[in-house]
Amino acid sequence: NRSIAEMSTGEGKTLVATLPVYLNALSGRGVHVVTVNDYLAQRDSEWMGAIYKLLGLSVGCIVNDMNPTQRREQYNCDITYGTNSEFGFDYLRDNGMAGRAEDQVQRNYYFAI
Repeated sequence: NRSIAEMSTGEGKTLVATLPVYLNALSGRGVHVVTVNDYLAQRDSEWMGAIYKLLGLSVGCIVNDMNPTQRREQYNCDITYGTNSEFGFDYLRDNGMAGRAEDQVQRNYYFAI
């Protein structure tokens, strides 16, 4: 509902986000989980991904060295982890450099946590 919550380092964002990520992913429109670095994106997608996969959802992770095909696969998951910069630069590439729709990697935007 267009709300923002802020939590400091070590306050449990990974665990607190689990339910809102899951509930929003049930809509089938995709959820972006934003982290500050590739390490946290990979770690959290593995840690929490095990739970989401048990619940029948797919989980992806965007990291710096992926090619467009790999990125597209990850964005097509129910839940996609990545950094603010990766999400931002993919948006800029999709809306500036991608001349054709099939060259874009991101799906439509609905939820970011």
